[in-house]
Amino acid sequence: MTDRLTTSPATVGYDDPQPRMAFFTDTTVCIGCKACEVACKEWNDVPAGEMALTGFSYDNTVGLDADNWRAVHFIEQRIPQIRRDGEAGLFVDGELDITRADGDGRVASVDSASDQGFRWLMSSDVCKHCTTAACLDVCPTGALFKTEFATVVLQDDICNGCGYCVPACPYGVVDRRSDDGGAYKCTMCYDRLKGGMEPACAQSCPTDSILFGTYEDMRAAAAERLDEVVEAGYVGAQLYGADEANGVDGCGAFFLLLDDPEVYGLPPDPIAATKFLPGVWRAVGAAALGMGAVIVGAVVAGRRA
Repeated sequence: MTDRLTTSPATVGYDDPQPRMAFFTDTTVCIGCKACEVACKEWNDVPAGEMALTGFSYDNTVGLDADNWRAVHFIEQRIPQIRRDGEAGLFVDGELDITRADGDGRVASVDSASDQGFRWLMSSDVCKHCTTAACLDVCPTGALFKTEFATVVLQDDICNGCGYCVPACPYGVVDRRSDDGGAYKCTMCYDRLKGGMEPACAQSCPTDSILFGTYEDMRAAAAERLDEVVEAGYVGAQLYGADEANGVDGCGAFFLLLDDPEVYGLPPDPIAATKFLPGVWRAVGAAALGMGAVIVGAVVAGRRA
C-alpha cells in the first residue's frame, strides 16, 4: 500500500519521477499569526478578500475558499470547570480530556484563558491533496491534474467554471470566485516545487507548525510528534488525514489535532464519491443488459404468438 501511494500516481506519465511531497501541520505549536495566509496570498497573487468579522470569534478567515488557500482557524473552546489535581494532567468532568500537562503527567501550568473557562485551539487548514481526488475525477476540461509530486493542481486558465469540482471535494476546499466564475484552491506552490523550493506557507511559518517534505518523512515526523504529545499528557491527540485507508486513500496534507476533527471544522469520515463510480457503471450496465434481454424476449414471444 505504501509503495503505491508514494510512487503512484506521482510518477505515472512523467519522464523524471519525483517523490510524493506532503504537508504535516502540527496544530500544537500554531500561534495563529497568519503568516502562512499572507505568504500564500503574496506568492500566488490571491486576492485579499473580505474579513468575516462575525462577532462570535476572532477567526476572521472562517474557512477555505477561492480567496483563502490557507485558513488559520481560531477555535475558542469553552470547557467545564477543570480539576487540576489529576494524576495524568488536566481532566474535564473526570474524563481524559487533557488540556496541558508536563512530561511526568503532572500539571505544568494553566493559562489565563483556561482559568476563565475556555482554551484556544489553532490550526492552519489547507487542501488535502488527496490520493484519490474526486475534484480531479469530475473535471471535464483537464484543469485539474496530478503533478509529478502527487499534488493536485487546478489551472485557472483551463477551468471553464462548470463548478463540478466544488461539490465533489469532500473537504469543501474548492471554491469559485464570483467575478470570473473560475474555481481555485491551493497548488502546494507547484511552481516553487519545480524549482526545488518549499511552499511559501511552510517557509514563512515562524514556529514550524507547517512542515513540508517527502510523504515518507512527513508521515514519520507526524507519528513521532504524536507519540511526544500523547506522552506529554494530551491523550486526546490524533492524526487526521494520515490514514492511507481513509475515504480518499490517504492525504498529501495531514494534521496533528488535540480534539476531534469536527471541532476544527473537518469532516470525520471524508469520502471521494468517485471511488464508487466503476461499481455504479457496472451495475448500470448489468441492468441495461438485463432490460435489453427482457425486451428482446418480449418481442420474440410476441412474434411467436
